[in-house]
Amino acid sequence: MTSTILRTDFEKSVAAYWNTHRNDPVNLRLGAVDDLYHHHYGVGPYDPTILDGPAEDREQRIIAELHRLESAQADLLLDHLGPVAPGDLVLDGGSGRGGTSIMANQRFGCEVDGVSISEYQVGFANEQAARRGIADKVRFHFRNMLETRLPGNTRQAIWTNETTMYVDLFDLYAEFARLLRFGGRYVCITGCANDVTGLRSKAVSRINEHYTCDIHPRSQYFKALAANGLVPINVVDLTAATIPYWELRARSEVATGIEESFLTAYREGSFHYLLIAADRI
Repeated sequence: MTSTILRTDFEKSVAAYWNTHRNDPVNLRLGAVDDLYHHHYGVGPYDPTILDGPAEDREQRIIAELHRLESAQADLLLDHLGPVAPGDLVLDGGSGRGGTSIMANQRFGCEVDGVSISEYQVGFANEQAARRGIADKVRFHFRNMLETRLPGNTRQAIWTNETTMYVDLFDLYAEFARLLRFGGRYVCITGCANDVTGLRSKAVSRINEHYTCDIHPRSQYFKALAANGLVPINVVDLTAATIPYWELRARSEVATGIEESFLTAYREGSFHYLLIAADRI
């Protein structure tokens, strides 16, 4: 089964990365704030007063604020999904530890399927759903989002939250177009390279190397969407909105050293943080 899900050496290396990074303090310490675990970054200004006050719990305040910004990012994504009814089916492509999927169920009451090529992430996320008593409506599968094996024309909404840099976009959007109902909505939040300067940026190269990913140029998203009948209805540049998250994380105990690469890439304009919402026609 594993060999049919992980079809290339690159996919195997990505799965190995996430299967072995089980104790990543960024994801685990932030998720422990309210037992909602994300695998993405944050948006919005942070509260500067958290840096004041007693030093002994300063780090705890920073962690809680970073997590608030993460959840704000997921809420922003869900804001762009359009109408989702309790009876609708939605898909989380590259679902990580399941945070956005759980938030979608809480907000809409809908059924959510999440897919990931990390068996560890799938197990973790399913445990989270079971602990919350929603395993009948929020399910996570060890599958490739390029070939989900889910029935076609069934999804009212699909999203990818910082996962598209691991796949071929044309293959991905062909699968999503198959799954979406006519008029259904796809929402993507992603980091992408400036077509003019990004692919030559040392900071972008360091991000690729750090996360074992392959960051796409911005134009590739719109070419792949158009090729598969997915028409953008909204594009939001979140670059300025995500910089405070990275500035705060760089001051925290969970900093990994990659923070400066993100800040450099965003500030020099070689890297963009975009939200794209597109409808299936």
